[in-house]
Amino acid sequence: MAEEASSAPAAAAAAGKMTMVAGVDESDHSFYALQWALQHFFPAGQPQQYRLVVVTAKPSAASAVGLAGPGAADVLPFVEADLKRTALRVIEKAKELCAQVADAEYEAMEGDARNVLCDAVERHHAEMLVVGSHGYGAIKRAVLGSVSDYCAHHAHCTVMIVKKPKPKH
Repeated sequence: MAEEASSAPAAAAAAGKMTMVAGVDESDHSFYALQWALQHFFPAGQPQQYRLVVVTAKPSAASAVGLAGPGAADVLPFVEADLKRTALRVIEKAKELCAQVADAEYEAMEGDARNVLCDAVERHHAEMLVVGSHGYGAIKRAVLGSVSDYCAHHAHCTVMIVKKPKPKH
């Protein structure tokens, strides 16, 4: 379900630009990380050193439903439509945030976020991957797994994990 795919990596390399992949989902943490990257690597009015590829992962309907039995197949088309709408909302919000970035691409790929992001790094020959951190505790992270932790260990590039500051009371 790639929204945009082209030979842009070759064009960006020819232009001397490195590639940054930013992973986003519907969480505030991921959009905070994207905003942080924009502020620090894409300042308005400055020459851009990076080509930006914003990637979101859309789970398959079957994996999202995760149940078998009578009637499960009837639900899948509705779940698929909802997942597609969510992915499109995420991409639209990212496009609004990235309005000042000249070299930006957007992809919504089906699969587990860990694999989708590491695959995007490989496909685009990225020098950097930017992801947010949900700030899960050790138990929740052990049960759910951490996309940022997985990417830090498996992506073949620099991985920047941006943590959203906790509000001060």
